[in-house]
Amino acid sequence: MTSIDFDPKGLIRESYRIDGITEAECRTIFLDWAIQVPVGQEAKSHIEAALAFHGKGHEDHPMTKTLQAGLDNSPKARRRGGRAARVPSDG
Repeated sequence: MTSIDFDPKGLIRESYRIDGITEAECRTIFLDWAIQVPVGQEAKSHIEAALAFHGKGHEDHPMTKTLQAGLDNSPKARRRGGRAARVPSDG
């Protein structure tokens, strides 16, 4: 996967070039980037590619920490319940 594949607008790349960027700013950039992951593709693979491409040598950078948090805090798929869980499908 090339950087164009996982970061077509260069948001992640540019975050590494901003001197003095904060973790809060990186989280905002990350969210802007994450909503652009194409439907049907897992964000996890894009995050892993971004870390492999940009993270090495920048372990203390706020964006590296943000990307790692994106991997660590991936929500688990779970059943939400609700009416559909309580009412039989045939009636």
